[in-house]
Amino acid sequence: MARHKIYDMPFAEIWPHYVAKVERKGHTVEELHTVIEWLTGYDRAGVQEAVEDRRSLDEFFTQAPAMNPNTDKITGLICGVRVEDIEDPLMQQIRWMDKLVDEVARGKKMTSILRA
Repeated sequence: MARHKIYDMPFAEIWPHYVAKVERKGHTVEELHTVIEWLTGYDRAGVQEAVEDRRSLDEFFTQAPAMNPNTDKITGLICGVRVEDIEDPLMQQIRWMDKLVDEVARGKKMTSILRA
């Protein structure tokens, strides 16, 4: 199977789109950082470092300080695909992140987003 192009895309190219999406919908970058930290363990400085060193999404997730053990609770559709049914582990991690960002942008309660 061919490697997906998105795996080699720099996190730095996706981050501004996430920021714009949540801000356009009236939410904050702080909320965005909260969900990224919950998912990956990256704090604000770690996210900034990932942006600055232009690490790929593959590297971003491989180097994540601590993937959350409750990621199995992230369910639902993203781009018409159920995230819980994605078989490729890296693609699933990318789609989990997309799902969480979408939930922030939609104004879902943070306790619900963080599966508390």
